[in-house]
Amino acid sequence: MTAHIELRLLPWTGPDGKPCYLSTDDTNSRLSRLADTTEAIQLDLADDLVAHALAVLDDDQTEMETLRDLSTDLLEALRDTLRVATSRGQRLPLPQPTTQGGDNNPQLPAAAFG
Repeated sequence: MTAHIELRLLPWTGPDGKPCYLSTDDTNSRLSRLADTTEAIQLDLADDLVAHALAVLDDDQTEMETLRDLSTDLLEALRDTLRVATSRGQRLPLPQPTTQGGDNNPQLPAAAFG
């Protein structure tokens, strides 16, 4: 049986704005570690930006240009965060099939979903 290699969505785009992917089964390769580090930095920057946005929006004297700049920065951070979430979601292990019946396959009534 051969190893199944998935493409990893990287946390940056190419010069033309298209997504970049990594094909490797080595999660500790140099490029994998660089992608992990870049994702962590992007998420930390997004967290800092949220705190900054709250302060800017709390100031009644904030000028329109500042709000435009903030909106641009928030959009970039959201785009990066969504790319990280997509990449990490694609790398989650698939659920293992369970046998029919038993406690491994609980069922909820439709009313449980509102």
